[in-house]
Amino acid sequence: MSRSTSRTTGRPTLAEVARLCGVSPITVSRALRGVATVAPELVEKVRAAAAQLGYVANPAARALASAQSQSVAVLIPSLSNQLFVETLDAIHDVLRPRGLEVMIGNFHYDAAVEENLLRNYLAHQPRGLLLTGFERSEAARRMLAASRVPCVHMMELGDEEDVVSVGFSQHEAGRAVARHLLERGRRRLGFIAAQLDARVLQRAEGFRQALGEAGLYDPALELLVPQPSSIGLGGELFGQLLARHGDIDGIFFCNDDLAHGAIFQAQRQGIRVPEQVAMVGFNDLPASAHMVPRLTSIRTPLAAVGRHAAQALLDLLDGKTGKNPVQDLGFALMIRESS
Repeated sequence: MSRSTSRTTGRPTLAEVARLCGVSPITVSRALRGVATVAPELVEKVRAAAAQLGYVANPAARALASAQSQSVAVLIPSLSNQLFVETLDAIHDVLRPRGLEVMIGNFHYDAAVEENLLRNYLAHQPRGLLLTGFERSEAARRMLAASRVPCVHMMELGDEEDVVSVGFSQHEAGRAVARHLLERGRRRLGFIAAQLDARVLQRAEGFRQALGEAGLYDPALELLVPQPSSIGLGGELFGQLLARHGDIDGIFFCNDDLAHGAIFQAQRQGIRVPEQVAMVGFNDLPASAHMVPRLTSIRTPLAAVGRHAAQALLDLLDGKTGKNPVQDLGFALMIRESS
């Protein structure tokens, strides 16, 4: 690849990696392809230089200059979670009429896995990227910046110039739950969370902030674990928190499945909801409106996020860079019997 290519596309080239390492481009190519004759220490040096520059190998470099990928890469943290399935369906509905194919990457809430997925997808020069949130590795950030591929961030709201995002304020959602429970007269308020991705932590911070402003925040009433969220885990964590703090009278769960498990566990222990403990979930899963008692929850605009994010990406591809860089789609507190 020539230096003129770098000036045209703005992307780091194989030659630039070679100059940084002090070796030939062919040696860099062999090192990155894992050719056995390249010394391991040199391979590490080349990979470090490529990561520093944000270089991504281009297997399509020999294709015609006018050729364009018709794919969009979408990276989400889970395919087992029906919430992201709703978002993906909406993305497909918007992009397919434009002849764009969706490549789905599931990074399992793991920054290293997401980084590898980005490296692989960027090598195929996608037309655009739809990414979940803003938390990722520094190497991934460098790759994104160097690639100059149009990108839209979903589920969170950005505050940087030229960053396009579609979602809602996780922080404000946490505050809304705290205000609701306080208005219901609850004073010993707990927070139970699992998975602990950036969005969960933003909800937690909003919840804490509102309680702090009321002079009622108690960190001892929080139970946060890194395990994947589930109904079974919700019941277990609820039992643990109540055993430690029997006077707790309201709990915010970071996800509805945790709250569902807590309701089942409360029934086993003879604890009345909401008389003894009020409960609020998050994401308003379909089952939440049919629990006994019906679960109060934050309803999030998951399908709308997918539609608007996909349309925002199409706007970028069409050169409409100034149109709605940050789209706050809001959320709704669905008040039901559990609170």
